Amino acid sequence: MRNQESFVPVEDEFDDVTTGELDLSERQSLRRVPGLSTELSDVTEVEYRQLRLERVVLVGVWTDGTVTDAENSLTELAALAETAGSQVLEGLIQRRTRPDPATYIGRGKVDDLSAVVLASGADTVICDGELSPSQLRNLEQRTKVKVVDRTALILDIFAQHAKSKEGKAQVELAQLEYLLPRLRGWGETLSRQTGGSGRGGGAGGGVGVRGPGETKLETDRRRIRHRISRLRREIKSMRTVRVTKRARRTRNSVPAVAIAGYTNAGKSSLLNRLTGAGVLVENALFATLDPTTRKATASDGRLYTLSDTVGFVRHLPHQIVEAFRSTLEEVAEADLVVHVVDGTHPDPEEQVRAVHAVLAEVSADRLPELLVVNKTDAADEDTLLRLKRLWPDAIFVSAHSGRGIDGLRAAIEERLPRPAVEVRAVLPYDRGDLVARVHRTGDVLSTSHLPEGTLLHVRVGAELAAELAPFEVQRESQVAGVRS
Repeated sequence: MRNQESFVPVEDEFDDVTTGELDLSERQSLRRVPGLSTELSDVTEVEYRQLRLERVVLVGVWTDGTVTDAENSLTELAALAETAGSQVLEGLIQRRTRPDPATYIGRGKVDDLSAVVLASGADTVICDGELSPSQLRNLEQRTKVKVVDRTALILDIFAQHAKSKEGKAQVELAQLEYLLPRLRGWGETLSRQTGGSGRGGGAGGGVGVRGPGETKLETDRRRIRHRISRLRREIKSMRTVRVTKRARRTRNSVPAVAIAGYTNAGKSSLLNRLTGAGVLVENALFATLDPTTRKATASDGRLYTLSDTVGFVRHLPHQIVEAFRSTLEEVAEADLVVHVVDGTHPDPEEQVRAVHAVLAEVSADRLPELLVVNKTDAADEDTLLRLKRLWPDAIFVSAHSGRGIDGLRAAIEERLPRPAVEVRAVLPYDRGDLVARVHRTGDVLSTSHLPEGTLLHVRVGAELAAELAPFEVQRESQVAGVRS
């Protein structure tokens, strides 16, 4: 095993990997990423958690970009592992043109990885990518510990955090679709498990195996396919309820605003600040999965809805996007997307690119977008100045302190769609219901009170305009006639 110095990344080492000036073995060696360890030192904290956390080693293959990009990706993987309940002991990256098709990091480097696992006392290896069944099997046989990939890790976190019936069904569907082609690939690890136990796990639970439990571990492909079909039917029926509610809002001409963004960017905090929704706020990745829709009122009295959505992450598993498609459609059907960015993140530009990639998958990339940089109270001034130059139209806020929230609210209201039909009508005083609907869903340009009723000059949707037609007056002369 190489000494620790050989694992230290060098910033300028790979500026030009095609010149042949670097020794191939040195260039492709595993390199430690410092500062990732989350091993607990306080015994009381261990007792408080009341379980022995899995001890993991992280491994990433760096194929393009800079060393900073590679280390940021592994740092995010460490945060995901910690969210799943693991202790990160080591983080290793390797420079390759592409992952090895048999072992992900190459046969020779597996021996180095095994030595690190043995020396650190790890019981799990987490790879920063999606592994094929053969890669999983080969790595487990060589390292003699459980191996999971980034996709299984994210699915595990979703299994722990799903609360609603729809959310649990979506997560289970995603897990089963991921597991189905890997039943043989997981090999001995699955045969050693005694079954998961939902969110908490059990004697055979842990990272990558929580969720459906016995269904994942002991049934054959036919029963898993049967379960997948049943889950799809259940989710489809739940989607019908969601579509019905959305159609009711559309029929009443209520604009919809969707809050989207990277996980832990502060979407739920922003929703709470704007509407007082009371949604769970936690400094953790994917703390809230179930979408929340709340009513809001613009300064001119118009109603609109604000919806919090599931957080995104780079390389969000395809199974998650497919399983949560009905939920993500809330974004695709919105009139405005409020895209929240974490101003304290080391690479906010990559966050924005990752979110745009997922929005494109659900056909929401062409919607009007309002970029909001959150956590400005914790970000340094140099970063904020750089982001202001990069995104001059963005709104900078702090959901924690409330700074900039009034400006954000005004920016949202300014971008809300205006009703299309302009109407001038005199409504009798016994039709207060119509007056209330106009104020609730329309854009009131002017109002005055006449002996015969309320004179309204408004913009409303086509359906409401048809109901106002019997009371409509076209010109000022007709208004004067009504007064006389």
